[in-house]
Amino acid sequence: MSRRTSVYDLASRKGQRKWLQLHVDNAAEAAAAVEAGIEILSCEPDHHLEFIRKAAPMAFLSVGMPHGAVASREEAIRLGFRMLERGADAVYCSHSPRFIEAMAREGIPVTGHVGLVPNRATWTNFRAVGRKPEEAVAVMRAVKALENAGAAAIEVEVVPVELADHITRNTPMITMGMGCGSACDTQYLFSSDVLGTHAGHYPRHAKRYADFMALEAALQERRVEAFRAFAADVASGAYPEAGHQVAMGEADFERFLTLSQAP
Repeated sequence: MSRRTSVYDLASRKGQRKWLQLHVDNAAEAAAAVEAGIEILSCEPDHHLEFIRKAAPMAFLSVGMPHGAVASREEAIRLGFRMLERGADAVYCSHSPRFIEAMAREGIPVTGHVGLVPNRATWTNFRAVGRKPEEAVAVMRAVKALENAGAAAIEVEVVPVELADHITRNTPMITMGMGCGSACDTQYLFSSDVLGTHAGHYPRHAKRYADFMALEAALQERRVEAFRAFAADVASGAYPEAGHQVAMGEADFERFLTLSQAP
């Protein structure tokens, strides 16, 4: 697009297209995502945020509000506006609907979360949520609570495909699907899972398209090799060579000695 993707753009094309979405960790990943045609990004509100925004000026950017960062509606509103000022197009919030409603009433686009919500996983453990009818009803009630609070979008994580499809068809919110098949409005993954940047657990819905751990290990070996070669050259006198330093003419140096001894 020739302008930044907006909430209106996403909402007006709900049910008409599948949007690609990535959670990125830095500006390099954001730039690569944009070049690959991915129009929806998410990130943390850390020191990378402004650089990510600059690297992806036209992308729709949902920025996470740290869970527990606010303890009142006023604090939520204040932090929400601050995140918009820093470049967010929407504020991801896993707090209760009362905080989301407070921000939404001020025109702050908010992304809610249902299903497997990592910040609340003590209540569910890290597993698929909504397989049983009673639990699926609870998920749907949570969806409606967020919808009624005014959320613009909702992350739907690791729920059955049938439930994710039902949610998507029965809410005006933009559904951001992770581990829900292809039922939601966006197909959402973390760049760290796509790129293989970590040695930790990879969830069932993740698919690695690269092995950056191996690439980084190879780069680290090259770093060590280069540093050892540098150290060896210094020890042997091979570095620095004449071309690596600046020389002072003999006459100029003598003049310096004379001047330095003057009273």
